[in-house]
Amino acid sequence: MPYNWVTCSPPEVRGFVFNLLGGIKEIIKEDFIGFYLHGSLAMGGFNPKSSDIDILVVSNKSLTVKTKRDLAKLLLASSNNPFPLELSVLTIKQLRDWKHPCPFDFHYSEWWRACYEKDLAKGTSHYLNDEIKTDPDLAAHITILNHRGICIEGNPIMEVFPSVPRFDYLSSIMGDFQDCLEGIEEDPIYCTLNLLRVLWYINDDVISSKQEAGNWGIAALPLDVRYTIQKVLMCYESTTIKYDFEKKELLRIRDFIESRILELLR
Repeated sequence: MPYNWVTCSPPEVRGFVFNLLGGIKEIIKEDFIGFYLHGSLAMGGFNPKSSDIDILVVSNKSLTVKTKRDLAKLLLASSNNPFPLELSVLTIKQLRDWKHPCPFDFHYSEWWRACYEKDLAKGTSHYLNDEIKTDPDLAAHITILNHRGICIEGNPIMEVFPSVPRFDYLSSIMGDFQDCLEGIEEDPIYCTLNLLRVLWYINDDVISSKQEAGNWGIAALPLDVRYTIQKVLMCYESTTIKYDFEKKELLRIRDFIESRILELLR
């Protein structure tokens, strides 16, 4: 059964998050403005066996390369021990001068593990440097944070984060939508639920978790795709249930969602 931070988050999840918060504050020191939770743990769909913990950190000014290296060490030691992390650090100026795709100061996910380990081991700066990068996903992360996120410590969300224009949010989620159209056979659980999230938003302006979108799909969509959604949702919610998915059923739901979205966007 997925968990919610406020009502039923297991003690080990809370301990993990607060230990990470303490480590980040120790590194960023007086430039720390806030530590914010978004994603499945904030919205009540967190599965300890499969979900990331999604965090945004805001600092008063850009981090030095040394600070980035210290953060990388902390996150390499923390992520997947036991929960994987996806974390971005943004400055208050980057948020106030809103642009899409949004610039950020530092980012960590497991995708970056090998790159950061290499820089730290060899003393290089190929990935841990002063370069300011942008991330189109931040428009979606910040929108979800504004609607469903949690301030763990620091200034309130509404004082720190901008209201992201609807067009920017739509642009952000449509990028992932295209990836899911192509990847549904390789990752049917994530891709099906994410496609449903996009459809629900475009259909009804609802910002939802993957679990909520799956339940909506079962209730609202035609019978010929509901059985597949039920299997997907049961796999997502359980640590033991596994189903095999036939190619034709995955393509059926993919094509149905894509055609419905194209109709709604016309």
